[in-house]
Amino acid sequence: MHLPATSPRLLAANLVNAVLLDGYSLTASLANLRAASTDLSTVDGRSASQNLAAAQNLAYGVFREAGRLRFFLAQLTERPISPVELNGHLLVGLHELDAGLSPAYAAVNETVDIAARRYPRARAFVNAVMRNFQRRRTELDLAARKHPEARWNFPPWWLERLQDEYPANWENIVNALNTHPPMTLRINPRQTTLNDYRAQLDASGHPHRLAGATALILETPVPVAELPGFAEGWVSVQDFGAQMAAPLLDATSSMRVLDACAAPGGKTSHLLEIANLDLVALDSDANRLVRVQENLDRLGLAKQPDASIRLLANDAGKPSLWWDEKPFDRILLDAPCTASGVVRRHPDGKWLKRAEDMQHLAREQSRLLEALWPLLRPGGKMLYATCSLFKAENSEQIAAFLARHTDACVEPIEIAGAVSGQLGAQIIPGLNTDGFFYARLLKT
Repeated sequence: MHLPATSPRLLAANLVNAVLLDGYSLTASLANLRAASTDLSTVDGRSASQNLAAAQNLAYGVFREAGRLRFFLAQLTERPISPVELNGHLLVGLHELDAGLSPAYAAVNETVDIAARRYPRARAFVNAVMRNFQRRRTELDLAARKHPEARWNFPPWWLERLQDEYPANWENIVNALNTHPPMTLRINPRQTTLNDYRAQLDASGHPHRLAGATALILETPVPVAELPGFAEGWVSVQDFGAQMAAPLLDATSSMRVLDACAAPGGKTSHLLEIANLDLVALDSDANRLVRVQENLDRLGLAKQPDASIRLLANDAGKPSLWWDEKPFDRILLDAPCTASGVVRRHPDGKWLKRAEDMQHLAREQSRLLEALWPLLRPGGKMLYATCSLFKAENSEQIAAFLARHTDACVEPIEIAGAVSGQLGAQIIPGLNTDGFFYARLLKT
């Protein structure tokens, strides 16, 4: 059987291996695969891009269910798998069988054939694993329900931390993080209005619902090219919780604002949609700033007569390299974190992150807070934001910062449905939103 290089099952196996064996994120692996596949021919009536999309869905499915699938694989094999690259092929095949994504014979036969193309001696082994799973499926399913990692599809250290910090509702949080994320839209008020855009969605056959006062959630996600006016800048895709950052910063026209760690630019563009600002968007990765510029161009925000926008590639924690010594009225610090609140969008993160990563990230968050605080004028405000659920990155980080700075206090933040306290507001993942933390610091 001849299997083309763009077979979705083969591409998905390559993606899974890039994450589990090489440590690349799924986002980076997909970008590399797209770059390498731009000139591939159409296969079986489907273009390379369609096969890549199918492979992406398979790979995301594997990582959403990786705890369960890896448990199955461990029960079905008596020794370490060799060559290790067979892991990706077997996990994709088991996911197809377990989720019923295609006829069982097709999942088994093509998994075997794809693996055997590169590893001919593995044909019998892969075939045995796949067919053994079919025979033992009921038994394995019952066993998986008694195994925490397999049942919840989270690493043990992650489950333990959630159980410790959210004893009353950790199961709801885990269940929410295992669902498919909603596709949420942010209206660009410089281009359209909420009511006008809702009418456009209705006319184009995209059922949706309102979240909060301005966010729109599609009942069925679609490619952005199918959204009315997307190319013209009428709308952006941004999670409901993330849309709260720009309003919470409390920036008004003519203010000098720093958006530290700005890429890919969702919060940057939102700030410019609601106020004419003297804005500096900073990121350590120059390549990621290209994405920020593209967003600004598409939304019609790159050149505004009453606003100033500068994109700078540098380390936010080293102001001497880029700061002009003019204080800022507002600073948005969207700090690097474990991204524990958004793993339904990046399910590979559950398996890439380690417990010890928390300490490194907490040190980086503290470094950025310390470096940026002197840049804020007295009476100015800094919004500290993460997409994390863990206290070490959120409330504990703010408590430690306040202990070091007598010229800082936390302004109250009230967010519907969030857990609000003296150190900030924690948004819990749910139907409409991912998990975020916000603390607004006032410099006295």
